[in-house]
Amino acid sequence: MSPLAARRIVVLTGAGISAESGIKTFRADDGLWEEHRIEDVATPEGFAANPARVQQFYNGRRRQLLSAAVQVNPAHRALAELEAQFDGDFLLVTQNIDDLHERAGSADPVHMHGELLKMHCSRSGQVFSIAGDIDPERRCDCCQQPGTLRPHVVWFGEMPLQMPRIEAALSRCDLFIAVGTSGNVYPAAGFVQLARRAGAYSIEVNLEASSQHSYFDEHRHGLASEQLPRLCEQILAARQRLPSARE
Repeated sequence: MSPLAARRIVVLTGAGISAESGIKTFRADDGLWEEHRIEDVATPEGFAANPARVQQFYNGRRRQLLSAAVQVNPAHRALAELEAQFDGDFLLVTQNIDDLHERAGSADPVHMHGELLKMHCSRSGQVFSIAGDIDPERRCDCCQQPGTLRPHVVWFGEMPLQMPRIEAALSRCDLFIAVGTSGNVYPAAGFVQLARRAGAYSIEVNLEASSQHSYFDEHRHGLASEQLPRLCEQILAARQRLPSARE
């Protein structure tokens, strides 16, 4: 039986899939994000020290995401189509904070690092949708206090979101696919090892080998927008050949 004839699939997407839609990956070789130190714009300490700088940084990222230049690509559409047609268990997990999976039609992607088009109250934790800038002095709708709203983004030193759900799916999956990830950021970098312990077949789709490449059973190097549509078609075809898929 083909290893692609899976009944339970977990897909992890990283910055590479969004880069093909025109979203900058931000992190440069010198450790700076858009000429900012990561510690200044992507940590709770940075926000406490200078909330205006942090809000300005993410306001700029949000404007870019909502610009006409950023559009979904065939990789996003392929995953949405796979989810819609697959009759087994399917979980899409993304490290990206954009909404491109939703725009493509994915029903319930898990944003483990948060969402750029949301903010939350640092006091109550209540989450709100937002499509524009966050004013540093804006009063929160739930506590009516200024300065408590922050981007709904997981910063360095914070726990990624929905980890129990992700780990439960990894412990049951028989196919794990990582797309456009560097393999450098934990805990996501360790997902392939969790899937392997469950006996899953693993596929890496990336421009080049990631730092975790040795843990994958199969590597498909190239643009996600070219590789994923082909892979998703093969998965659906293999699934259709299973007797249980037709009963």
